[in-house]
Amino acid sequence: MPININSKLPAAKVLAQEGIFTMPFERAEEQDIRPLRIAILNIMPTKEQTETQLMRLLANSPLQVEIVLLHPATHVSKNTPIEHLNTFYNTFDDVKNQKFDGLIITGAPVEQIPFEQVTYWKELEEIMDWSLQNVYSTLHICWAAQAGLYYHYGIPKYPLEQKLSGIYLHKRTDDNSPLMRGFDDVFWAPHSRHSYIKKADVEKKSQLHILCEFGEEGLYMVSAKRGRQIFVTGHPEYDANTLKTEYIRDLTKGMEVPMPVNYFTDNDPKKPPLVRWRGHANLLFNNWLNYYVYQETPYDLQAIKNEE
Repeated sequence: MPININSKLPAAKVLAQEGIFTMPFERAEEQDIRPLRIAILNIMPTKEQTETQLMRLLANSPLQVEIVLLHPATHVSKNTPIEHLNTFYNTFDDVKNQKFDGLIITGAPVEQIPFEQVTYWKELEEIMDWSLQNVYSTLHICWAAQAGLYYHYGIPKYPLEQKLSGIYLHKRTDDNSPLMRGFDDVFWAPHSRHSYIKKADVEKKSQLHILCEFGEEGLYMVSAKRGRQIFVTGHPEYDANTLKTEYIRDLTKGMEVPMPVNYFTDNDPKKPPLVRWRGHANLLFNNWLNYYVYQETPYDLQAIKNEE
């Protein structure tokens, strides 16, 4: 089944070229079916690229999904034309009286800034609080995972000595979570960040459950409230060249950043990246949509409520 998006959205053209079926809102309204309503709060600077990455994964499912794009009203985007935001995006005020099957909150390159000093932090707090009563399952990605764990559970983030960038080997630590069904015992996934969450801090919270990790201190996925909140500290949505683009960008700015590990063929930045996380990304998003959104959300969205 397709995702329902504005046919004029740049992502629609890209997905069509890849053979991914999208459906215009007008046609979707003619079908006697209730699609899953998924809101995407996109706080990445490269919004058009992030839209495409997430929609590509959400479309790889037999479920029909209606996408609603959101951006913070309290932040002026420097990298996305205002015309694009005005045409394709909503603000929180536009949707705060609505309910959604799922919400995705993206990452943002603000890990080195204290949460309270991020320009749109107050607005994000309001949205995260609203999600408890108005969204069945919220998927937090990268910085949003750190922000969500901090806001909901008081778990702090810590600075890394150098940027964590590359493709890392993870291991599943839970065999019963529906989110992990079909996962290999070990799998690859991208990371790109300057801060981290300590495993010991998460283990102190009885409401939280660690699903998979990497290295000695690396957390990757944490679940809360039976999947009502999912925290993913990496970037499974990244496409082949995203880490390369970020690496070149940072070098151009004169930043001292490590070359992404396990990423370029033969660890040679002159050679193309080796994609080894695409299967994991598709399975993760499919499992989230199926087990935590489609099978659990009430048919009548007005019945959604917070579960303590």
